[in-house]
Amino acid sequence: MMPNQETQYHLADQVATITLNRPDKLNAWTATMEHEVRAAMAAAEHDENVRVIILTGAGRGFCAGADMSLLSTISEKGIDAAQRAQATQPTSGISEGMRADFQRKYSYFPALTKPVIAAINGPTVGLGLLIALYCDLRFASDAARFSTAFARRGLIAEYGMAWMLPRLVGHANALDLLFSARMIDAAEALRTGLVNQVYPQETFSQKVRQYALDLASNVSPRSLRVIKRQVYDAMFQTLAESFEASEREMLASLQCEDFKEGVAHFVEKRPPVFTGK
Repeated sequence: MMPNQETQYHLADQVATITLNRPDKLNAWTATMEHEVRAAMAAAEHDENVRVIILTGAGRGFCAGADMSLLSTISEKGIDAAQRAQATQPTSGISEGMRADFQRKYSYFPALTKPVIAAINGPTVGLGLLIALYCDLRFASDAARFSTAFARRGLIAEYGMAWMLPRLVGHANALDLLFSARMIDAAEALRTGLVNQVYPQETFSQKVRQYALDLASNVSPRSLRVIKRQVYDAMFQTLAESFEASEREMLASLQCEDFKEGVAHFVEKRPPVFTGK
């Protein structure tokens, strides 16, 4: 990978960690950061040594939303044709075969075949919250804070948030968070289902990494890949369609190497050696 200006990429023990790295700005989102995150996600997706991806922020914030200098420029000068086209057109696909819904500007995390975990270490606002929503799992430090922010800036539920947020927290909670744009703490985020788990700040990074390492070491990569696709496809399917798809996938899984290893390591009482095949 090329040297990065606003992100860091670290790979160890089959876990790739992508860190938003503008700590003095609470990792406010920029065009450069957007480009670097996409490149890092693509690198992790295509690296056979990567089984799990963690996205986090440097310093005391996850992401404070779009950089205010960008918003100020748009407020003063308006949005130009290039920016308008970029905001509305699909992006190039990272994972072939995934539905077009998950090939858009910010909605491509579900198109990755590997689990993406948001390690939310601090304030997560506006566009930063949107980025976290498109991750597969969200773990928060007890120091994390959340706000949609848009309504307090004269904006709307951006980039598919009106579709994604209700699926995580429910219709009424989503409207509350979008209408009021109020700041909520990690405890409320956990109660509403916005995050999966909350850990103390002192042990936060360790706890998230332990979870990621467990997935990387003890779970079939093939199972993760197929299950992730099943869950996101099911958002657009009837029960019958999802049921039929699961029957096809079950038959295929019974013929794969990871199924044989899954049975063998359990019977032999040893750690698994999954290949993802």
